[in-house]
Amino acid sequence: MIRNAGLVILILTLILSCKTERNTQSSTAMKLKNTPKKEVVYQVFIRLFGNTNTTNKPWGTLAENGVGKFDDFSSLALKQIKDLGATYIWYTGVPHHAVITDYTAYGISNDDPDVVKGRAGSPYAVKDYYQVDPDMANDPAKRMQEFEALIKRSHDAGLKVIIDIVPNHVARKYESLNTPEGLIPFGKNDDTSVDYKRDNDFYYIPNTEFKVPEWQNGYLPLGGELSDALDNTFKESPAKWTGNGSRDAQPHQNDWYETVKINYGVWPDGGIDFEPLPQESSQWEIKEHQEFWTGKEVPASWVKFKDIALFWTNKGVDGFRFDMAEMVPVEFWSYMNSAIKTKNPDAFLLAEVYNPSLYREYIFKGKMDYLYDKVELYDTIKNIMQGHGSTDHIAPIVEHQKDIAVNMLHFLENHDEQRIASPEFAGNAEKGKPAMVVSTLLSSSPTMIYFGQELGEPASEDLGFGDPSRTSIFDYGSVPSVVRWVNDKKFDGGKSSTSELELRDFYKRLLNFSTQNYAITGEYADIHAHNRQNTEWYNDKVYSFVRWSDTEKLIVVTNFDAQDTFGFELQLPESIIKKWNLSNGKYQVIDQLYGNQEGELNIYEGKAELRVDIKPLQSFIFKVIQS
Repeated sequence: MIRNAGLVILILTLILSCKTERNTQSSTAMKLKNTPKKEVVYQVFIRLFGNTNTTNKPWGTLAENGVGKFDDFSSLALKQIKDLGATYIWYTGVPHHAVITDYTAYGISNDDPDVVKGRAGSPYAVKDYYQVDPDMANDPAKRMQEFEALIKRSHDAGLKVIIDIVPNHVARKYESLNTPEGLIPFGKNDDTSVDYKRDNDFYYIPNTEFKVPEWQNGYLPLGGELSDALDNTFKESPAKWTGNGSRDAQPHQNDWYETVKINYGVWPDGGIDFEPLPQESSQWEIKEHQEFWTGKEVPASWVKFKDIALFWTNKGVDGFRFDMAEMVPVEFWSYMNSAIKTKNPDAFLLAEVYNPSLYREYIFKGKMDYLYDKVELYDTIKNIMQGHGSTDHIAPIVEHQKDIAVNMLHFLENHDEQRIASPEFAGNAEKGKPAMVVSTLLSSSPTMIYFGQELGEPASEDLGFGDPSRTSIFDYGSVPSVVRWVNDKKFDGGKSSTSELELRDFYKRLLNFSTQNYAITGEYADIHAHNRQNTEWYNDKVYSFVRWSDTEKLIVVTNFDAQDTFGFELQLPESIIKKWNLSNGKYQVIDQLYGNQEGELNIYEGKAELRVDIKPLQSFIFKVIQS
């Protein structure tokens, strides 16, 4: 009887133990399931991505230089982008913009090359917001259906879709032939006899004709090609303000002369014709923002752009990148973003804002999810990569942005910026490695890369209007490193160089690690300042910080120096030892980037040291192994 009673107790103990373990595992799994994951945005210029024509003639036509298509994003291509680590794909250049190629056979009017930048045109001079660009369709008559099919393929590949909305300006010749019934195209009902009226979509210069800019420094549209369409005139009467705010009937060559500025109910003298948001609106949720605008009269342009955003949301687009958002009143963003979020609470709203003093206003009042971290983090890291900046300048930025860290999207390349590998930036794609590790792992905010960045594209081509160092968004052409990776639409890197494939492997490792590791959306602490003060041989070409969650502890160390190897005893501050509950003893650490580097974190008498020998441009993501 005693033996049987003992057996029963043992069985009950095991059952309870298993149940407790299952409950613990279930609780941990639930916690991880509800933990936000990091997002990675892959920006891709559709016109260039799948174009394998390598002619790249300056000012070349579509027939000469070729053009990428929606169909180039096959299921295979999208799988490779997803496998790289992307969670979102930003298709740049989707809305129909002003183009030079003749599509009159499809009912599309020709655009005047006197007011179009480049041979292919700027994707930020939108001509029709309710249609997609004809260049990228196999059959321009069915171009919307082709883009809708691309949205579906993207979703099937596990990628969410972002497109541009450019609220500050539209093409000089805006002509929306596809505006849905019951809606009004921009400018149709404007009173052109006055410079300003609340419900005018544009600003005017009454009784004055528009004049084409006076070309300087040898520039000529279409590279000086003789064309009947080029007569140095464009009929616009009365003249409108130019997109960057120029009020001259003849804008300067450096103005955004191909575009006209949208009026958001802001008087020329700065007064406003809409109700300002109260200060407490920075604390409001989406519902309160929408309720604030319900029943209020707003400028006509607000309604038009809200309708445009909802049109694309209904098509299945998952988010938007808003061009030059700070040139538009924050009240408009409260109005439009609350409408978008009411339709799709998970919409990804990314804004181009360059003035740090406006960051919080556009996040909290304008209800932006994310802003470019260009002026602070990007510019600082670029200086370090170029050899004339200090890693000491990174931590103050992190501290300054502590309350908005999750909102600041990080990048090292996009269509506006120079390629890392270009001589004008770093001259070597390898110099992007430590910078990518820092900008990717520093916070839980999204990371963005620009197609070809993962291959070290230097953008050395002169395609016409665009300048080398930036992949041209104005011209027809192809991107050499991407052509090699596309490999006749096999999308396998079959023609890529060894260095290109090794660099892509680095990006794939880093980006996937960032999206799959819960510590990257967990806690952050700087250890750089502590080591600068206390660690011999540690210097301002090195940067270090820690990330952690309930289940993982990471130590990130990176070396921005392109020539020198550094060796030192990296230290953890006592505050981190306590937060991580580390006891005296030795803990194994293993690098998570390549997995071929191990070491020991030695804890003794309130101190923690890890021997680090780090080569030029090398990075480590050490995971602390706790038994």
